[in-house]
Amino acid sequence: MTDDPSTHPRTTPETPATPATGGPAPAPQSAPQPTPRSVPRSAGQDPRMPRLAELASFAAFMAEGWDLPDRAARTVPGAADAAAHHRARLSAAHPGQPVVVAAGEAPVRSNDTRYDFRPDSDFSWLTGCGEEHGVLVMRPVPGGHEATLHLPEPARPGDPRFFADAAYGELWVGGAPGLDDWRDALGLEVRPLGELDTALAGLAKPLLTGPLDPDTAHRHGLGPSDGLGRTLSELRMIKDAWEIDQLRQAVDRTVEGFAAVVREFPAAVAGGGERWLQGTFDRYARTHGNGPGYASIVGSGGHAATLHWVRCDGAVAEDKPVLLDLGVETNSYYTADVTRTFPASGRFSPAQRAVHDLVERAHRAGLAAVRPGRDFADFHTAAMEVVARGLADWGLLPVSVDEALSPQGQHHRRYLVCGIGHHLGLDVHDCARADYAAYQGARMTPGMVLTVEPGLYFHEHDRTLPPELRGIGVRIEDDVLVTEDGMEVLSAELPLDAAGLERWMAR
Repeated sequence: MTDDPSTHPRTTPETPATPATGGPAPAPQSAPQPTPRSVPRSAGQDPRMPRLAELASFAAFMAEGWDLPDRAARTVPGAADAAAHHRARLSAAHPGQPVVVAAGEAPVRSNDTRYDFRPDSDFSWLTGCGEEHGVLVMRPVPGGHEATLHLPEPARPGDPRFFADAAYGELWVGGAPGLDDWRDALGLEVRPLGELDTALAGLAKPLLTGPLDPDTAHRHGLGPSDGLGRTLSELRMIKDAWEIDQLRQAVDRTVEGFAAVVREFPAAVAGGGERWLQGTFDRYARTHGNGPGYASIVGSGGHAATLHWVRCDGAVAEDKPVLLDLGVETNSYYTADVTRTFPASGRFSPAQRAVHDLVERAHRAGLAAVRPGRDFADFHTAAMEVVARGLADWGLLPVSVDEALSPQGQHHRRYLVCGIGHHLGLDVHDCARADYAAYQGARMTPGMVLTVEPGLYFHEHDRTLPPELRGIGVRIEDDVLVTEDGMEVLSAELPLDAAGLERWMAR
């Protein structure tokens, strides 16, 4: 990685250093935090290593002689129109109330290096824009809200930051769209981020969501609004046609990614291990989308029984199943979430197949309970009843099936402590800030996209299990759209049954 000569920390360059008029004074700092740098900086001037941004002749030379780079604003087709529709829905839900939604910034990985930026989901849903430090301001006007998007301005030739600022200088980050480019692409008024303080000062008690810069939030006395977050989660539960299309694309790319991973089983068994498979999918997701929608789970043998096995640092044994929980996130940030469990050798053993068959029966019972008008909890209870009866038939429950299924029992959950479904969309666990009554306590509605994912997780060190079951973990997960008259399994291209998976692998 190239050293950063910037004299600017990675913060919003347009943000004033002093409080906005009328805002609260900043809280005193007990000790200033040092600015992360790639290399130490001398207290004085070192003539052998002059600071380029301070050299007038160099700055003048760097301002000239550049052709225009590609500065197109990259958006997903249909995203701007969808975002306008989403803003209208939010405006109707909060009439007369100012709204502020922040995109956030990339989290620090270590020192002065950061992870890739991914915008706050609510910000993306309302703008169709993926720019770091963006802030959407919705000001009440007669009949609704007037929306303005505030973005940082790129540093181009003629601005010393062009070559001296690793966060915004085009010489560092490449050609960057300007505010006019974004305005044309989004059909939305776009203003410099430097005007944000003035815009916020003119609002009366705005509602805030998203990771707004803490200094800006403090200057204007802003804190996160639970009510706004809840509203957005509940609005996002019902997907429109454009969102459903994005999720179809995410699922289709994910199924293709499963095929790419399964083709690499021989290489993983030969020594590449779980990380070879994880890397195969992550490369596919990065090539055909924005990347993985969450940390890819690849568990061979006993690791498959660990619900979130994201370390993926084990070997892949030829005689053990491999649990793959994977999802491609599209460039619009909608993600799939699909799980299948495959025999690494291409054939399940009798014990492995018995476990898989029981999970399959539970899964089909859960799918059958996904219908408009039914309680959200119905697919959970339907699948759990099948699991409990199957475990009882194997002699693994210390109580009757009825007692296990009672609110005071739940003994079968020893082998399935997680829930078996959730909303899916911009977040893999979508709409999580909704009220309980609107989520688990609600009825399923057309336009909802859900996961159904029962499993059995028999840990190697669980002494309640017979030896032949220890170390077997199986999960089956599909992404399901609730329709007007039933449901559609978006991930139906992947087989559910053990024999079908074996044939799919061979093909």
